[in-house]
Amino acid sequence: MLTTTEPSFRESVDLMFHRAVKHMDLSPGLAEKIRVCNSTYTVRFGVRLRGKMETFTGYRSVHSEHMEPVKGGIRYALSVHQDEVEALAALMTYKCALVETPFGGSKGGLCIDPRQWDEHELEQITRRFAYELIKRDLIHPAQNVPAPDMGTGEREMAWIADQYARMNTTDINAKACVTGKPPHAGGIQGRVEATGRGVQFALREFFRHPEDVALAHLSGGLEGKRVIVQGLGNVGYHAAKFLSEEDGAIITAIIERDGALVSDTGLSVEDVKRHLATTGGLAGYPGATYSPDGAAALELPCDILIPAALEGVINLHNAARIQAPLILEAANGPITFGADEILRQKGTVIIPDMYANAGGVTVSYFEWVKNLSHIRFGRMQRRAEESRSRLLVEELERLSADQHLGWTLSPDFKEKFLTGSDELALVRSGLDDTMRTAYQSMREIWHGRKDVEDLRVAAYIVAIDRVAKTYRSKGL
Repeated sequence: MLTTTEPSFRESVDLMFHRAVKHMDLSPGLAEKIRVCNSTYTVRFGVRLRGKMETFTGYRSVHSEHMEPVKGGIRYALSVHQDEVEALAALMTYKCALVETPFGGSKGGLCIDPRQWDEHELEQITRRFAYELIKRDLIHPAQNVPAPDMGTGEREMAWIADQYARMNTTDINAKACVTGKPPHAGGIQGRVEATGRGVQFALREFFRHPEDVALAHLSGGLEGKRVIVQGLGNVGYHAAKFLSEEDGAIITAIIERDGALVSDTGLSVEDVKRHLATTGGLAGYPGATYSPDGAAALELPCDILIPAALEGVINLHNAARIQAPLILEAANGPITFGADEILRQKGTVIIPDMYANAGGVTVSYFEWVKNLSHIRFGRMQRRAEESRSRLLVEELERLSADQHLGWTLSPDFKEKFLTGSDELALVRSGLDDTMRTAYQSMREIWHGRKDVEDLRVAAYIVAIDRVAKTYRSKGL
């Protein structure tokens, strides 16, 4: 039965939760404990800017403390409000459980348009917001660890980390209070690209299973697949770049705030990104058809649709017209509950947000571990790996020369084999393994149970079950 009214983002998350719980053997009390948000702190603080006092409203929501610290980004946007932050915190709980990072779910937000303030002003605002959260242990290496989200990035995370260190001068693990920092400030290689890279790895894993690909009425691999990307921010840009440059996908449309670019022969992601950075929009880009109606481009024919910006962009109003047979949710909550029902009835396969965009929190976990261990990944073993590899290569070359076998190792093989794993290689390896394992856990439920008809319900079942087991182990 189709929903006739559009639920809010928070209601959508709860409805999807309840849809999954129907397939599980959970007591009503435990199910409700898992569903509800534990706490939300609202802060209103003042900062003197441009000769007058400006008051800002921010939030930090903790959905579940079944594991600590809790984890979740901080977003800067005028659309930030309590219900949105709590819905995102709930998704973080389920996301962390699905990809087996040892965190509870949290989320933060500041109601602000970061484009209205210069860098120095943003630093003052960020530091004051961080101060209000830090003094209440809502930013803490062992209790609550933020990360970047929409409107924030490495710069803001570095400010928060420094603010925490100033207020906790004897905490040796201070850098672990926040992730997504620049590498020179305690961050990790590969964090900026992590969510987009996770999208790529998620699609690669999906296309490793011909049975799943067939359910989306597709065949073959990623090469040549027509892809529409909505949002060319950090996530959308990296996902589109990697899919086109490394997997041979064709980016046929890019959608941004001011409209969409369409090209049947494919768009150069780098060129579009440069144009966007230079002009602030897509209009005027040469070599592609521009339309000011970006929402209409979501409905164009393609093989894969990747909404990578805001929640609710696919809803009751346009779901029936979406032609993509496969949708990957790179953003949080881009498909409403009502739209999800319409798309499922059409036979559309949806790779859900809690899995598809989990690359960010996965690499954030690696960064947090790096900060607690106080050593760069690969530092102790890289040269040892290279030495062992060199011994093997030299022995093979000696045997070939002594026995006149007439073969040699190709220079390309030697170069690759003799290179030890640095931090970036290890991060990508860990992310790839995480995305593969998480997909397989969803797939086992999806194909193994006749009452589970889609990946989203499968993802929720896996995540909720893991949270429930943790609560039970605590005696709840």
